[in-house]
Amino acid sequence: MLAKAARELSSSKLKPLFALSLSSFKSSIRTETNTSNRLKSPFLLLPHRYSCSTNVPPLTRDGNYNDAVSVSVCPGCGVHMQNSNPKHPGFFIRPSVEKQNSGSVLRNLVPISQEPEFINSIKQGLVVEPSSSDINPKDDETGSDINPKVDETGRPLVCARCHSLRHYGRVKDPTVENLLPDFDFDHTVGRRLGSASGARTVVLMVVDASDFDGSFPKRVAKLVSRTIDENNTAWKEGRSGNVPRVVVVVTKIDLLPSSLSPTRFEQWVRQRAREGGLSKITKLHFVSPVKNWGIKDMVEDVAAMAGKRGQVWAVGSQNAGKSTLINAVGKVFGGKVWHLTEAPVPGTTLGIVRVEGVLPFEAKLFDTPGLLNPHQITTRLTREEQKLVQISKELKPRTYRIKEGYTVHIGGLMRLDVDESSVDSMYVTVWASSSLPLHMGKKENAYKTLEEHFGTRLQPPIGEKRVEEMGRWVRKEFLVSGSSWDASSVDIAVSGLGWFAIGLKGKAVLGVWTHEGIDVLLRDSLVPQRARTFEDSGFTVSKIVAKADRDFNKTHKEETQKKRRSNKKSTCSGSVSDIRSCEVSL
Repeated sequence: MLAKAARELSSSKLKPLFALSLSSFKSSIRTETNTSNRLKSPFLLLPHRYSCSTNVPPLTRDGNYNDAVSVSVCPGCGVHMQNSNPKHPGFFIRPSVEKQNSGSVLRNLVPISQEPEFINSIKQGLVVEPSSSDINPKDDETGSDINPKVDETGRPLVCARCHSLRHYGRVKDPTVENLLPDFDFDHTVGRRLGSASGARTVVLMVVDASDFDGSFPKRVAKLVSRTIDENNTAWKEGRSGNVPRVVVVVTKIDLLPSSLSPTRFEQWVRQRAREGGLSKITKLHFVSPVKNWGIKDMVEDVAAMAGKRGQVWAVGSQNAGKSTLINAVGKVFGGKVWHLTEAPVPGTTLGIVRVEGVLPFEAKLFDTPGLLNPHQITTRLTREEQKLVQISKELKPRTYRIKEGYTVHIGGLMRLDVDESSVDSMYVTVWASSSLPLHMGKKENAYKTLEEHFGTRLQPPIGEKRVEEMGRWVRKEFLVSGSSWDASSVDIAVSGLGWFAIGLKGKAVLGVWTHEGIDVLLRDSLVPQRARTFEDSGFTVSKIVAKADRDFNKTHKEETQKKRRSNKKSTCSGSVSDIRSCEVSL
C-alpha cells in the first residue's frame, strides 16, 4: 500500500545518473581543449592563478558555500581539490594524453565492482584504477595549469577518493580523511540556519526509512526547533525573524514492506520525529530515489517554500542518502545530471557542496557532510561487515514462536532473552538484513554459542579477533505488554542494525544484549505484521551459515587427517619388525 501510494506521486522514471561505458570513459580522460565545455559544469573550477606548489588548500569542510571561494572543490564530495600532495584530502589525478595514446589504458582495464548496493549505471563497462604516474609532471612541478578538466559532456573530474568510491566501493587510504577537522554542524551550518535575517531558509531533513531512529538527526532537530521558537517570537514582536521551514524526507521507502499502510506510517513518523526533538514539521515526504517515487512532488513543495532566493540545506546522518536524493532531484526537476558521489560508505560527503540550477530562480541547494552517530553499530564495523548489515532490498519478516527461557541472536551483534513471561509463548519477528544469520536456542546455552560461533556461524563480526575488538556486551531490560496475538505491539530497535517486533497477549520481561555504547530503544511497532510461517530453532539457513559450515567441516577434516597421520608415525617408532609392519600398513 505504501509503495502504491508513493508511485502515484510521480509518474516519471528516474534514468541512470551516469552512463559509464568504455567509450565514454575513454573520452572522459581525453585532454580537454574546448574551453566552452568547461562552462557546462555548474561547479566552481580552480582559477588559473592558483598554484598548488606554493599554496595549500585549507583543510576545512566549508566546501563552496561562499561565492567568493578562491579554490576549487570536488563536485563529488565537496573537499578542496589539489594535485600537489597525494597524501592530503582532495588530491586529484590529471589524465595524461601520452598514457592514453600508448594503449596503456586498455592494459590496465579491470572488471568493475559487482556489489549489489552500487547503482546500476556504475556497473556498465570497465574502469581504470588510478596510479601516481597519471599526474602531469608539468603540473606537479610548476603548478602552472592545474584546473580540473571536464569531459566532452561537461562532467567535471573528481578527486581520487571519489573515483575510488564510485568505481571500487572503497577508500584507498582512510587515514587521509583524519587530517580534516570534524564537521562542526553548529558552527558551519547551524549559525546560518539560526540567522534572524537573510535569505529564506528551508531545512531538508533526510532520514533512512529502514533505520529511522538511528539516522534521525536529533541534535539538528533540537537546534532547528529552538531557532523556530526564537525567530517566531521575534517576528511577532516586529523584529527580524527568519523562521526556518522544515521538510522531513523519509527516503529508501522501497526497503519497507509494501503492505505497510501509508496513513499509519505517516502517524508513526510524526510521533518518532516529535520524540526526537522536532517540534514542527512544515511538510513530510516519503520518497525513493532508486524507484523515482515522490521526488517531483517533494521538489515542487521545497521550491515553493524557498522562493526566488532561498537556501535549502540537506542535512542528515551518514549514509542516510542525501547525495543520492539530490542527484535524483537534479535529474527529475532540473533535467541535469549531477555528480555527487554515491557509495554505501559512511561519510561520503566531506564538505558543503553548493548545487545550483536545480531550484527555480536563484534559490540554492546545499549538500552537507553526514552527521556521525557514534551510537550506531555500523560505526564499529569493517567495510565487509557493513555489507552484511546494510539493507539493500525489501525487508522480509523472520518470525519465531518462542517461550520463556529461550533466546534469539541477530548475527553476533544483538541478542534477545525472554526472561519472564505471563503467557506460554510469544511471537518475535526479526526485521534486519537478510544476509544476517539468526539463531534461536535455550538461554542457558547462550554463552557457549558466543564462544563457539561468534565470528564464524554468527557474523558479523567476522573472525574471532574481531569479536574481542568489538567490545564487551551489556544488557538492557525491557518490560513489554501486548493485547493481541495477531500483531506486534512494540519494537526493540538497535541503531544501525534492525529491530525485534514483539507480539503477545500479556506481559513479559525481556533482556537485550549488545555492545556497550550502542543505542537500544523501545518504540511502537513500525510493521505490525509478522511472517505466516515460523523459523525453526537452531541456525537459520543462509549463505553465511552454509559457508561457515563448509569451512568448519573442511578444517575439522584436515585436522582429523593430520592427527591420524601423526598417530601412525608415532606407532612406527618401535622395533625393526614393528617398523616393517607399519611400512606395510602405510
